[in-house]
Amino acid sequence: MMSKFYLFIVIFAVVNLSHQLYLPGLAPVVYCSDNHNTICKNEVKLYVNRLDSEESFLPYEYHHFDFCEPEDDMKVVDPVENLGQVVFGERIRASPYNISFGNKESCRKVCTKQYTKNDKDNNQKKLKFLKKNIGLNYQQHWIIDNMPVTWCYPVDEKQNYCSTGFPIGCYVDKNLEKKNACVIDPLFNTKDTYYVFNHLHLIITYYEQQEDKASYIISINAQPRSIDHGNTATMTTCNLDSIHPMAIQLNTDFDITYSFSYEFVEDKTTKWSSRWDYILNSMPHTNIQWFSIMNSLVIVLFLSGMVAMIMLRTLHKDIIRYNQMDSVEDAQEEFGWKLVHGDVFRPPARGMLLSVLLGSGVQIGIMVVITLVFACFGFLFPGNRGALMTCAMVAYVFLGSPAGYISARIYKSRSSL
Repeated sequence: MMSKFYLFIVIFAVVNLSHQLYLPGLAPVVYCSDNHNTICKNEVKLYVNRLDSEESFLPYEYHHFDFCEPEDDMKVVDPVENLGQVVFGERIRASPYNISFGNKESCRKVCTKQYTKNDKDNNQKKLKFLKKNIGLNYQQHWIIDNMPVTWCYPVDEKQNYCSTGFPIGCYVDKNLEKKNACVIDPLFNTKDTYYVFNHLHLIITYYEQQEDKASYIISINAQPRSIDHGNTATMTTCNLDSIHPMAIQLNTDFDITYSFSYEFVEDKTTKWSSRWDYILNSMPHTNIQWFSIMNSLVIVLFLSGMVAMIMLRTLHKDIIRYNQMDSVEDAQEEFGWKLVHGDVFRPPARGMLLSVLLGSGVQIGIMVVITLVFACFGFLFPGNRGALMTCAMVAYVFLGSPAGYISARIYKSRSSL
């Protein structure tokens, strides 16, 4: 009786402790609008990642493009990537975009890039590189509070699709056909023109707990725009009232002013633990097709049953025939299933190759099982970047010894046949 009581106390303590601890890499960051509060943070850090495209297999780091970068006097620290992030090609760097929690910024100039027609070896080359990759629909990937900055747009009348990146620009071809993101704005109406998205409006959604007034970032939605700010030589702010988009012009003196704005919106329904759901729910065709799954299972079971019945009937006939033998001469005559016993127990011609393949298969299978177990316990949460690939690679390396043992064991048993 006392042992059951102590067991109940231990289980109760573990359950209570599980509500107070977070898995590694999953602890939420508390934000507040007070600059002098040491418990919560006021500065919201924005990081930039690599740029990639579905139309090209080659990713680029952020600094390969002539975008705004942190100034020398800014004390920025780039985060350190783990093994999984390096393998996946992530290159997370600090950005010059400063955001204060709870504030609202209507428009802030970040930097101005100037391109002169005389400097064809440097500036014009950067501009042509930007123009080329706009045509390939390269996407930027920004990160705030370990969440991807998403770009949501309607895919039909009832659903929006949220992509974990936003384009650097768009293109209108010679036939006035709008490519990629140019369909979102009717101002993109000049044929054979490349437009750069030089302004970004960020809508940062947060959840505030009523008990301790702690705020947590839930989602970040980006709205890219192309704005011609006009003469930017002496300007300190930016102009959002311009109705002219920023079209790229080659072989002329040309300036691109990059700017951004942001606002914070409170969400009282979505908690921090379910902040990734809106990305998963927005993806098309993510509903589980139970009818298709059951249909496939029924077909597999039906075909397996037919094959099993045919084999059982054939084997049953052979067994009855073996039992009806009258003489030794009939028993020595091989027929039916006895004809294949020589092929079944014959050693393979390439035993070494078979042993190596079986050992590698066991190594990969156990690696998959270990990775799935860690994923089920929440250690490989999407917020823990690179953890999936890191876990898989580390497990694969350490399982090399069991794979070698299995290969050697199979090869030895093959030699003894």
